[in-house]
Amino acid sequence: MNDNRTPVTVLGLGRIGATIAEIFLRNGHPTTVWNRSADKGTRLAELGARRAPTPAEAIAAGRLVVVAVADTGGAAALLGSTPGGLDGRTILNVATGRPDEARALGVALSGRGGYFLDGGILGVPQTLGTPDTLLVYSGSPIAQAEHADTIVELGNAKYLGADAGLAGLHDMAVLAGMYGMFGGFFQAVAMVGSENFTAGEFTDSFLVPWFRALLDMLPVLAAEVDSGKFPVNYSDLAVNQAGLANIRTVSRTQGVPTDLLDPLQRLFDAEVERGNGSASFTRAVAGLIGSGAASRN
Repeated sequence: MNDNRTPVTVLGLGRIGATIAEIFLRNGHPTTVWNRSADKGTRLAELGARRAPTPAEAIAAGRLVVVAVADTGGAAALLGSTPGGLDGRTILNVATGRPDEARALGVALSGRGGYFLDGGILGVPQTLGTPDTLLVYSGSPIAQAEHADTIVELGNAKYLGADAGLAGLHDMAVLAGMYGMFGGFFQAVAMVGSENFTAGEFTDSFLVPWFRALLDMLPVLAAEVDSGKFPVNYSDLAVNQAGLANIRTVSRTQGVPTDLLDPLQRLFDAEVERGNGSASFTRAVAGLIGSGAASRN
């Protein structure tokens, strides 16, 4: 083992945590692990990891401490119940959580003499350590400068800045896009399922090819949003308002509720009523931002 490699600790040995520990071991880092159920560390110990009996001892062994528990609230509870100062160590939280939780945890750890980075892993255990996993992280610039070369071993790592909440915001936003896709998928297969077509047949033959084609449109649509003028490259808002209304009618005719689509219809309707029907349908983003600003005031 190369003793010049950064000593690391991994707290939490679920599928993500165990894979992170294995990557660090493979790359020659002195690696200490801890898990509430000690038996989860057996295989890692066989690979060369040191199993610490307590979180405090595990933290003391690492210069970079990766927390991979269920969520940021759990990470805060675990670290908060672990006594002692952090003596310049960096805590990298890769548990899923909200931006406000990350900011609060960063303040708490700073008060104990530590540095904090919050991370979001957009990938699965099988892709960790490869470019197919995107790891966004934010927080202490000092910690980023010290540990960037180690963090990048976990995947395609992107540092977003000193605000510890930015990684959680980007993580939640990407997942919001994912759930929007799932919502459309659920609605679509329910509609054809009402006539006894299988979800698999419909997805393979229709949805997947169409979704793949739509992915190529997203950068153009993003440019429309960024311009603030919403030029029409593909389709205007009035056309999409009418089209979505027809989709909802067909869905209800097939006995499938439209709860997943109704909020988007309301957004389209409101923007058309504001006189924006001839703008690109991406004008709906401005409606969302405006509604959010109004609700905060």
